[in-house]
Amino acid sequence: MPRTQPFDDYLDEYEAWFDKHRFVYLSELEAVRHFIPKNKTGVEIGIGTGRFAIPLGITEGVEPSRAMREYARSKGVIVHDGVGEALPLPDESFDFALMVTTVCFVDDILATFREARRILTPAGRLIIGLVDKTSPLGRLYEKYKEKNKFYRPATFYSTDEIISYLEEAGFGEIRVVQTVFGDLDSINEVQPFKDGLGKGGFVVLESVKSAQA
Repeated sequence: MPRTQPFDDYLDEYEAWFDKHRFVYLSELEAVRHFIPKNKTGVEIGIGTGRFAIPLGITEGVEPSRAMREYARSKGVIVHDGVGEALPLPDESFDFALMVTTVCFVDDILATFREARRILTPAGRLIIGLVDKTSPLGRLYEKYKEKNKFYRPATFYSTDEIISYLEEAGFGEIRVVQTVFGDLDSINEVQPFKDGLGKGGFVVLESVKSAQA
């Protein structure tokens, strides 16, 4: 069952977070942008309000939250009502798919990755941004998640767990970068991303659809 209620009920508060933590958001955006292929057709799974899709030039997405769908559509984005486990999209219809802070809200992560693989063209790319639960920020989110209306229903994952699911779903050639170093409220400039993981709270993975699952 989609975990959309907080996003339907508190959309304005969700959007305000990005304004309050502008440089955190911009740091995350640049880390994601690093993996977005040029002149390719992409889709965002869990597009939300379009915070990442729009500046990255992605014009189509899937989103189960009614309020978020309507908001993104008001910005000119094509948004389908659906969930990651059953994407309302044709086979091999996109060169890349993006998921940003979405994996922690899906009910079946392996089924979601297999669906992403289905809609990708041969050698298509799945790009994932997440808060790594083993990072300092991830541990903080996990500790206080019951007090956070947005993350209360979330299931956080480590990067190693995500890699394992990706490989099981038929993805390979995985590359990883990290950003968001330090306390969120102290970040007052765009932070450059770095290869690897372990220190940055926000991790981005690029994976390539394998010839065989």
